[in-house]
Amino acid sequence: MRIYSLVFVLTLFSCSAKYHYNKALKKGLEVTKTSDTIRIATIDSIPVIKHDTIVYEHFYTQKDTVVFYKNIIVPKTRLETRIEYKLKRDTLRMIKRVEVQKAKAQAKENKKTNWWGIVIFICIFGGVVYTVNKLFNKYL
Repeated sequence: MRIYSLVFVLTLFSCSAKYHYNKALKKGLEVTKTSDTIRIATIDSIPVIKHDTIVYEHFYTQKDTVVFYKNIIVPKTRLETRIEYKLKRDTLRMIKRVEVQKAKAQAKENKKTNWWGIVIFICIFGGVVYTVNKLFNKYL
């Protein structure tokens, strides 16, 4: 008998549907709009003969159209958001790595020989060798 009363008490104090709904709203559930009503107004003109003249009678009619939406947004779990973040981060790293490789390849292609620098270096090196040669010949 005690077991039955314990089960009965636990069922009375369990979580209600409202509790779970509020919890889902806090975690990002968006309330969906399931339908919308659109009214279409039309004017119909019908010719009617009155006393040897044609008179147009106008009838105003309204039609209702119900449009259903299925835009249910389910919040993502932590694992899904973590995987999505990882994919974006890895993609950005790969793009950065590719751009660096492209820049290095372009630098190698665009590298031109600096002929003026080579001529100046040869002149300075020749002057140093000439000066050192004169000093050694003077003292030897």
